[in-house]
Amino acid sequence: MRRTGQGSGGGAGPRPLTGPAAVRGSASGYWRRRGLPTEPAQVAVAPAAPLLLLAVLAAAGRRERQGAAGVLLPHPCASWYAPQAHLLGQPVRTVPVPAECGGVPDPFALLETVRRARADGEAPHALVLSVADDVTGTAAPPELLHEVCEAAVAENLLLVSDETWRDTSHAPDDTVVVSPAQMLAEAGRPEQVVVLTDLGAALPQPGLCAGVARFSATRGGALLGEQVHEVLGLLGSGLSERSAEAAEAALSEPAQMCSRRDADARRNGRLAGMLHGAVTEAGATCRPPRVGRHVYADLDQLRARLAARGITDAPRLEAELVRRLGPYAEGGHRFGDDPRELRVRLSTEALGGAPPGPSAAVAPGVPTVSSTAAGPADAGPVPGARQRGPTGPAQGELPGEAEALAQVQSVLADLTDGSPH
Repeated sequence: MRRTGQGSGGGAGPRPLTGPAAVRGSASGYWRRRGLPTEPAQVAVAPAAPLLLLAVLAAAGRRERQGAAGVLLPHPCASWYAPQAHLLGQPVRTVPVPAECGGVPDPFALLETVRRARADGEAPHALVLSVADDVTGTAAPPELLHEVCEAAVAENLLLVSDETWRDTSHAPDDTVVVSPAQMLAEAGRPEQVVVLTDLGAALPQPGLCAGVARFSATRGGALLGEQVHEVLGLLGSGLSERSAEAAEAALSEPAQMCSRRDADARRNGRLAGMLHGAVTEAGATCRPPRVGRHVYADLDQLRARLAARGITDAPRLEAELVRRLGPYAEGGHRFGDDPRELRVRLSTEALGGAPPGPSAAVAPGVPTVSSTAAGPADAGPVPGARQRGPTGPAQGELPGEAEALAQVQSVLADLTDGSPH
């Protein structure tokens, strides 16, 4: 790809910034409120975060020889990370996450993976991670994230930090979410971090379809940002007028939107806790959820019982849960885990966790129940399940949640009781 502007030694001047100035200005304020000093020139805007990741990997991979630049991902991870590297022909290696959380690689496994990749002739240049991980519903502890950052700096890796879900903590006072950009700025290496946020994924703003990226204010950060703007410009990745207006409004964080976002987070936290209880009562291993709207369960220790039902891998586990519960289960193979492992991600929407749509006749911040989430009316009692009397749901629950929870418990109990078809 031809380079232009100051970063490539051309005389045409810097590449024009992509994205409306108003959106870049609002994004600057958004990050400043999170402890990351940012100017509009440090911001890139695109219709979605996956396109930004594609542009970042394309620009950062230029310094490596063709076909050698590699990308490192934790596993499990968001399903949209790997395809961007594959589109660029950049080899992908995955690194297991630690026991404490998802979203970031185990730091020692990261160093070993880099060593093996280089021994095979690859040149890993970027690590994509998520400090608030919507796959596992967990947040990386600051001390663990610090170790990951140290390992990445030691191996000269560009950290691409997906922070889409950082504002979805179920209990913000108990869950500290720190950006690698803050850590590496304090360590004097701010140029080694790019921050991505997909606005449409986590913010309750109608018509919102946009992603933003933040580059450091250093010379290296400015060069990378310029090259990313060039890629985005060549792709013609501008925002529609409606998306630009919605992005500017969301990044300005009006009080009504923040109230609704916080209400969504509290509701998803309550429902994720209920799902966590259901899967662990069934015998699965599952990290306690802290952020987002999912739990990630490992049923491998129930393999023999599931095999009696013909469930021997993640695709079959997903298919059976979708058949019984609806489209709220996704096998771990979709997130980079080995298909043979019996892992599955469950959504709080299975219990009615879908936020109200823009046309819903409710006040902002008032949760509703998805009409598709409740289980069949004739679902029988489940051993160990909380029983409800005729007075309705338990305290804090909404109508329909009790029935949906009972259905999830019933399905899990049935699948893991060890009986044949």
